[in-house]
Amino acid sequence: MKGKALTPDCIQQRGFALLSQEGFPLKKIRVFVAGASGKMGQEVIRTLVKEDDLILVGASDTRQQGMDVGFVVGLPRMGLDISGPFDVESLRTFQADVLVDFTNPQSVLKNAKTAILAGVVPVIGTTGLDEAELEEIRTLAVKESVGAFIAPNFSIGALLMMRFAREAAKYFPHVDILELHHDQKLDAPSGTAIKTAELISEVRPPMVQGHPNEYEKIPGARGADLGGIHIHSVRLPGLIAHQEVLFGGLGQALTIRHDAYTRETYMPGIMLAIRKAADLTELVVGLENFLD
Repeated sequence: MKGKALTPDCIQQRGFALLSQEGFPLKKIRVFVAGASGKMGQEVIRTLVKEDDLILVGASDTRQQGMDVGFVVGLPRMGLDISGPFDVESLRTFQADVLVDFTNPQSVLKNAKTAILAGVVPVIGTTGLDEAELEEIRTLAVKESVGAFIAPNFSIGALLMMRFAREAAKYFPHVDILELHHDQKLDAPSGTAIKTAELISEVRPPMVQGHPNEYEKIPGARGADLGGIHIHSVRLPGLIAHQEVLFGGLGQALTIRHDAYTRETYMPGIMLAIRKAADLTELVVGLENFLD
């Protein structure tokens, strides 16, 4: 593995900052970021280095290996290089408590399993895991007594949007979901759209929306279908992450919309997830589990 890990002595020197009420130093949560050269990975690093109770001990990516993390994210030199692909043993050298993963759907399952086997709690922001893969992570977490955390969305506003949509569906059962993202997003529909449809399905039985004899002149024109809820995905440059939940009723319509204009939107939720996930011993899905 290319790059260099912080030595145990260096970690010990940098791993304490705050004082407890009794005056003893409080240990920082040690964080490793996978996908560090990506836009989300860079934003995570820029944010967590400002937090008094968190410390960056490692960063990996398939790009910019060997470069100082600070230079990659637009900060002064940190003395920590971007490393390459990691396995269980190499990840252990970083002595991380939490691994934050913003890589891609093809890598996230392997990274999560590697982290758990290394005794590191993965915090996963990459969407695209199916139910079978979630069960793999859940089973391994229980076996190793190491937690894991997955969130379809780290935005507090998006969580509220989903919560409001679930409540509205009790009274407006006819609903479509329109999700709009930047044109480099790999998966469709988004994890947030799928989670929204699942939450609505908890309070609304499956049903046919639209004319019972409707047909698509172009296949897919009505979008993906999840329990009778049509999900439409838009991918365009200039967008970040946006979602509308459209409800229709007799003589009226209701729209619930959330817009994320910058990636900073997700940082408070990610920092919360890191702090809460460090103590997990099983898989938890959804940031709402950490909200009061």
